[in-house]
Amino acid sequence: MSGNTPSSIYIDSNKVQQGIAGQVRFNGNDFQVNDGNMWQSIPSGHASISMSNQAQDAFQWVIRKMADEREARELAKDHPAVKIALDNLERAHQQLNATILLSKEHDQTTTS
Repeated sequence: MSGNTPSSIYIDSNKVQQGIAGQVRFNGNDFQVNDGNMWQSIPSGHASISMSNQAQDAFQWVIRKMADEREARELAKDHPAVKIALDNLERAHQQLNATILLSKEHDQTTTS
């Protein structure tokens, strides 16, 4: 194409009917792909993904937990007592994680 003059691409009608491997087309309402020998219809269904009830419950719990934590952080901005409680909670989590780690290391050294 040059300037403002549109041009058309020439497509050999024999090649369209024959097709080239990997080529795709709509034939009426049928979506098709050429396998190199012939046109193959691609089913027009759709995939669906679902979660088990347990996975859905876990997902909902995570969403509620995130909302609760976000609300606590927002309250902590204006309420010093909430900030202190959140800081204490964070320290308690750190202490718990350290205690669990030390307990596991202890168990490994005493059973080896």
